[in-house]
Amino acid sequence: MKIFLGALTVFWGVCLAGSTTAQTIKLGTVAPEGSPWHLIARDMGEAWSKASGGKIQLRIYPGGAVGDEPDTVRKIRVGQLHAGMLSNQGLTQIVPDVQALHMPLLLHNDEELDYVKERILPRFDTLFEAKGFKILNWGEAGWVYFFAQRAVVTPEDLKPMRIFAWAGDDTSIVDAWKQAGYTAVPIPVTEILTGLQSGLINAFVAPPFTALAFQWFGLAKHMTDLKWLPLSGATVVSTKTWEQVPETLRPIFLQSARQASLRHKPEVRKLNAESVEVMNKYGLVVHHVPPEIAVAWEQRARAGYKSLAVSSQLVSEVERLRNEYLNFQSAK
Repeated sequence: MKIFLGALTVFWGVCLAGSTTAQTIKLGTVAPEGSPWHLIARDMGEAWSKASGGKIQLRIYPGGAVGDEPDTVRKIRVGQLHAGMLSNQGLTQIVPDVQALHMPLLLHNDEELDYVKERILPRFDTLFEAKGFKILNWGEAGWVYFFAQRAVVTPEDLKPMRIFAWAGDDTSIVDAWKQAGYTAVPIPVTEILTGLQSGLINAFVAPPFTALAFQWFGLAKHMTDLKWLPLSGATVVSTKTWEQVPETLRPIFLQSARQASLRHKPEVRKLNAESVEVMNKYGLVVHHVPPEIAVAWEQRARAGYKSLAVSSQLVSEVERLRNEYLNFQSAK
């Protein structure tokens, strides 16, 4: 009897020890350390640790430490990473139709963007789950603008330029630039600075904060004041990793992830405007685009739409929602 009780004690001791083993979720992002996006991940990780009594920890690799976004997605798929905070470029590696939210010059301001996203994001959540990824939160990196080594105001001004395109498995972005009459050079985002130094590229599109944080603007001091497209993002985790989180904790984890994103959203939108002010002090020249020239840009941008790997039905739905919002506003 004593032997039996002793064995039972050992058995339960092993079980209890196993239940307290910490789980580490590794998350990669190109967002710089200390940026609002890094803070979103940090806040999320702190909430997860607290909710799980320290049993689940989030380890963050910021600033592209584990590679750029296509690298991050590949590493999640093979299990080297478990999660990623991704922009449009990484998200389209998983669900190409996310590009429907990022068609050049289709949306024009934050109000249109918010209205469309509120109504279309649940559809994307389902598409990601079908690909083995759970969306923890949606966010944004701000509006993308042209930065170049020479002034760009008209569509023709951009034609002699070699434009950065994010290297990856998908060539549709490069094809879209070509269809619109431009030359794009695919390189990893981590090589933009050296590309500008060497002359491999002499223009890129990015949110102002990114151009400032990575000091790219120092080699491309001309910014075109035209909101090319909104750069949305999301935090994703592999379904396999998500299912290892105790079922009772998942709603808490999901809520804390979404609260962290919402908490920093105003800061993100404010930060890009502040970044332009800072870059102005260090030689940035902002070139205004007159309304009639903006129309020409939109026509040129639409010429590349058919080359993008995205559902035309979803693009039409985004446009329909945008028009719905505009009609509501005009009716007020």
